Amino acid sequence: MRTTHRRRTTALAATGAAALALVLTACGGNPADSGTAPAPTTAAQSTPAATGATTTSAGTAAGTAPNTAAPSGTKTGAGAGAGTSTPSARPTGAAQAPADPAAASAPLCAVKDVAISAALQDGPPYTHLVLTAKNTSGHSCRLSEYPRIRFLESHRENVPAVAKSRPAAPVVLTAGAPAYALVKLSDGGVHENNEPVTAFSVALDGGSGPATVKAPGNGGIAVDPAAWATGYWTYELRNGADDF
Repeated sequence: MRTTHRRRTTALAATGAAALALVLTACGGNPADSGTAPAPTTAAQSTPAATGATTTSAGTAAGTAPNTAAPSGTKTGAGAGAGTSTPSARPTGAAQAPADPAAASAPLCAVKDVAISAALQDGPPYTHLVLTAKNTSGHSCRLSEYPRIRFLESHRENVPAVAKSRPAAPVVLTAGAPAYALVKLSDGGVHENNEPVTAFSVALDGGSGPATVKAPGNGGIAVDPAAWATGYWTYELRNGADDF
């Protein structure tokens, strides 16, 4: 009986120890595993550091962006430099030249190919007029240099041209297109050298004789042989080149 009681006691003790081990395993796990449990916490703590590194990298990239954008600023500056030429709002004749390369070989405009008219520029005192030559020929033609103007029969020479008004490219007029030339009449005011003109002649290098052009205004115009001058034919009057 004593032997049986001891065996039962031993069996109960063993069963109790096994149960205790199961409880410990369920609650705390293996002690060896408890040492690795902080690892996820460490990884979680390292996540902000990784995020911080990404932010720094992004910050560096953002910091690089202004440097990369610097050439754009330079281009903008170039644009601003180009904008510096903006006050010359009227385009040059070269900018409006016909795109057709064959147009440069167009024949010279004769007087019969164009209609020439004159209009006063600005207000009184009227010191300048604008000549307009409109191509009425139905084909392209080229205006050479400047209009050969004679205001007075007593002055047989042509009105002199202003060199700075010469355009960079030939003036080629397509059918129906106009060209312009600015003409200085006098320095303004009443002067003893001023002479009245109601009509004058304009000749072109293309020939066919001079055209007679009616002077604008009710009483015509007053010209001063000591001050008159003409600009070159151009597609449109230009700031600077046609300021004289």
